Amino acid sequence: MNALHPPRLSEEELRQFEEQGFARLGRVVPHAQIEALGQRIDEIMLGRAAIEYERIMMQLDRVAGEDSGPGPQSKGHKGATLAYRKIQDLELDPLFLVYLQQPLFAEICARVYGTGVAIACFRAMFMNKPAGKGTHLVWHQDRWSDLDRDPLITVWTALDPATLANGCVQVVPGSHRALVNPEHPSGFLSAEQAAELLSKTQPVPLELEAGEVVLLHNWLLHSSDVNRTAIPRRAFSVCYMDAATVSSRGAPFPVVFGEGALQPAAAG
Repeated sequence: MNALHPPRLSEEELRQFEEQGFARLGRVVPHAQIEALGQRIDEIMLGRAAIEYERIMMQLDRVAGEDSGPGPQSKGHKGATLAYRKIQDLELDPLFLVYLQQPLFAEICARVYGTGVAIACFRAMFMNKPAGKGTHLVWHQDRWSDLDRDPLITVWTALDPATLANGCVQVVPGSHRALVNPEHPSGFLSAEQAAELLSKTQPVPLELEAGEVVLLHNWLLHSSDVNRTAIPRRAFSVCYMDAATVSSRGAPFPVVFGEGALQPAAAG
């Protein structure tokens, strides 16, 4: 496999991120560390991990049988199964915290938000399309109406190979410059807006090998399909934001870079 990415973002990668809204970064850590993350998330799903489940948001991919939709997003374990759709609050797990605090990710935050700016984790989230399942995700831009400013950065790491067949993320390069549907609180496009979008542009599939990383601007239009293969499409997605961001709901956000940053030994 290719060499690991150095701990600095290149000028070409920064230019691509600014112009296209995404940049492929390749591998950041050895494959053994990616395998360890995959094993840990399976342990969490199966209820075998030493983690405070009452503090972890978990969502099943199917709530009531094969033809049903995803279950509610709520705290707590929902049964020993590998068919979860989302698991959030993974900064509370020491293994995932060590990964999301990689020097390269700190350097990316400094380049985008400014040197010396404290950085918080808006969400550290496992995203899963179980084998033969998964949920179709309609075209949207990531945004959250309860925040006083939009987070700008998501680092998306493939824990399994991500392909068109198993529902890899697809993006529209350059679409991060403006909101397409600013009235929607979560940035989702209407069916008419999505149809118009696809009539004018060809989406780019972000097919990745296990362990590969892509840097995404949160306003980049993206979508993903269901998984039509016999292997899962697991990923770890971390959204970094200016720690000065305030939520109208009063939600606290853990600092991960800068003064008072969360430490792995205390994460559990």
